[in-house]
This record gives sequence, C-alpha cells and structure tokens, in this order.
Amino acid sequence: MKIYISADMEGVSGVVHEDQVLREKREYEYACRLMTGEVNAVIEGAFEAGATEIVVNDAHDEMRNIIPEMLHEGARLIRGSPKPLSMVEGIDETFDAAIFVGYHAAAGSRVGVLGHTYSEVATRIKVNGMTMGEAGINAAVCGYFSVPVVMVSGDSALAAEVKEVLPWAKVLAVKESIVRTAAQCFHPEKVRSMLRTAAHDAILRRKECSPLRLRTPLVLEVELRGSTMADMAALIPGVRRVGPLTVTYSGDDFLEIFKLMRACLIIAGSQAGHGS
Repeated sequence: MKIYISADMEGVSGVVHEDQVLREKREYEYACRLMTGEVNAVIEGAFEAGATEIVVNDAHDEMRNIIPEMLHEGARLIRGSPKPLSMVEGIDETFDAAIFVGYHAAAGSRVGVLGHTYSEVATRIKVNGMTMGEAGINAAVCGYFSVPVVMVSGDSALAAEVKEVLPWAKVLAVKESIVRTAAQCFHPEKVRSMLRTAAHDAILRRKECSPLRLRTPLVLEVELRGSTMADMAALIPGVRRVGPLTVTYSGDDFLEIFKLMRACLIIAGSQAGHGS
C-alpha cells in the first residue's frame, strides 16, 4: 500500500508567527524540527496501518524545511523548488491515499493562523464559485489522479474549511486558532500521538473516502491584492479580467486550471511592491 504525504508548516502545532516560517528568521529552525516531528508521527501511523511505501513532499515555501536526517528512514522525501505540481509534486495514480500535514486556512480566513492560498498576493481563490484553500485545491489535484485525501491536520480554522470540502476525510486540529498570529497549542508529544493514531485510523478506512472531483466546466476565479497584479495576470492567454482585482479562467481539465492558477499568482507576484 502506497501513501502520499504533503507537508506544510503553518498548520504545525507551536507555529504561530511569520518569524517561524521564513528561512531568514530566528525561530525557523525550531519550526523545522516541529514540522519534521509531525510528519514522522504520520509516517509511523501509516506504517502501523499497513503502508509499504511512503513518499513525503515538502510543501512549504522553498520546500527545504523537513530535516532529512531526522525523517523516518522508511519514507522517501521530495524537497526543493520549483516543482511542476508544487505542494503535491509526486502524486500520481499509483498511490492508495494521500494525507496533508501542517496545513492552514485559506486566504481571507478571519482567525486562521497565517492563512493564505498559495501566495500572499491572492485575497481569495474560488473554483466553481466555492472559496478554496490549499487543502481543497491540492485535494482536487489528487482527485485528478484518482487518489483520495483521507486525512488533513492543521489549526481549527482549517478543520472547519476541510469538513465542507472533504466531508469523508479525517480532520485533526492540532491547535485552536485565536487570531492570525496566535493559537492555543497542544504539547508536541501529545500532538504526535494524536497524529499517529489519526493517520493509522484514516488509512484503515481509506475505502470509505472518495477522490475529490469537481464538476465541469471548471471556473477559476482569482482575487488579487492590487489592480496592477490583475493587469499582469490578465496578460495570460485565456484569462479574463472581470473586475478591478479579479481574473477568471475556464476549462475542463483541473490540472490545467491548477497550473494556470499558479502562473497567475507568479506573474501577479512580480508586481508586489509596485503599488496598487
């Protein structure tokens, strides 16, 4: 049985501030240890549930955060960026289930810890009229390859979001959101025990979970922070400007939609700091 793990950092228990998630900041190395510990707990639970092969994709920022020598030796690690499928690089039809660890709430969340959606330049991303965060978007990429997401961990704001998009998935809140940069956190060892048990149970009931497949035609809507960002995103063929800050794109292939979304955010991000 082959299991895929996508690991982010903002949803890890104990992580509550930008100083912990940016490489140049003083608390970053500690956050890397916390992140690696949570991933290891999920790996252990997966092996206990019968997994024979586990691939972990480091999905945060520059994607070199998990400490290789501390990672469970039974797993393989994908690290570095850029990657064609970004946070879900390596996913394909050969996997039996996927787990998302350390995920966070979407851009626009009122209390989600360090919430955003793929980039700080986006204030909201919708697919078919539904606001989606990274968990939903990445689950749809997994669904494209017929892989169900069976478990997601992160803060309580994320948990509420995921229950709407992936009602069959096991959702574990490892910290209670208070505001964007504060949360009530469980002790790391308690969190790891919770994650180990949750991963074990989620994998055992994987056949009750469904790959996320969105109805077609697919309509992507990206709301950006500034009008110049929208100007730049609208240069991409097929992208339409529908408002001062909003662009849309339509298609039938979710992988195409996903890559187009990333292109919009990258080109819009080139205008960060250039005014509105």
